[in-house]
Amino acid sequence: MSTQVGPIFKREFLGYFRSPVGYVFLVAFPVISVALAFSRYGGFFQAGTAGLDSLFIFYPWLFLFLVPAVGMRLWSEEKRSGTVELLFTLPVTTLDAVLGKFLAGWAFLILAVALSLPMAATVAYLGSPDWGIMAVTYLGAFLMAGGYLGVCSLASALTKNQVISFVVGLAACAILLFLGLSSFTNFLEGFLPVRAADLISNFSFVTHFDAFRRGIVDPKDVIFFLSLMGATLFLNAVALER
Repeated sequence: MSTQVGPIFKREFLGYFRSPVGYVFLVAFPVISVALAFSRYGGFFQAGTAGLDSLFIFYPWLFLFLVPAVGMRLWSEEKRSGTVELLFTLPVTTLDAVLGKFLAGWAFLILAVALSLPMAATVAYLGSPDWGIMAVTYLGAFLMAGGYLGVCSLASALTKNQVISFVVGLAACAILLFLGLSSFTNFLEGFLPVRAADLISNFSFVTHFDAFRRGIVDPKDVIFFLSLMGATLFLNAVALER
């Protein structure tokens, strides 16, 4: 990895803490996710099991709205203010800039997810959880956050307007979310072969995150998220160069 990625990462990561928005996000994400887990929809106490599934089941939906809010500023703000031209006059390649910004946003999202760890301590106090399953689920959440952010980073590179970037990122992530819902798969099976419907559902965040929630680290799920990140970052660099 180029030595120029580090300074860009540091600049972008610290940038999240130079405005109240970053702190609001870090407070809102764990509070909302925990509140949903304890609600009647999450059914934390009704489940009667020592685990965090009632928390993680909402993550794909929370990421759908919160990750575009993080990713929308990555490039659209640079393009709007004209600092993107200044950035590329420095001895830094497009790929360095894309990686540095993406890794900073990803680290910020990982920090937000990690702030739910007190919930794990609560589960341990109330019962005897399977720490292996919880660790694997956290890994899946980190990878899924990276997949969401890759899509939103690409959306941000396509426009100067943060609002448009947010809407485009939200719409693209919504498609990749709904593809894995059982109701949508059943709808597809009404006029497509079962194998075709299953193939389409394999492009969904939900399909690959569900395995992590069960404590299963399947290489195809890891490859899906890493490939999604790689593909979107490549297209991100192409969009900026053009």
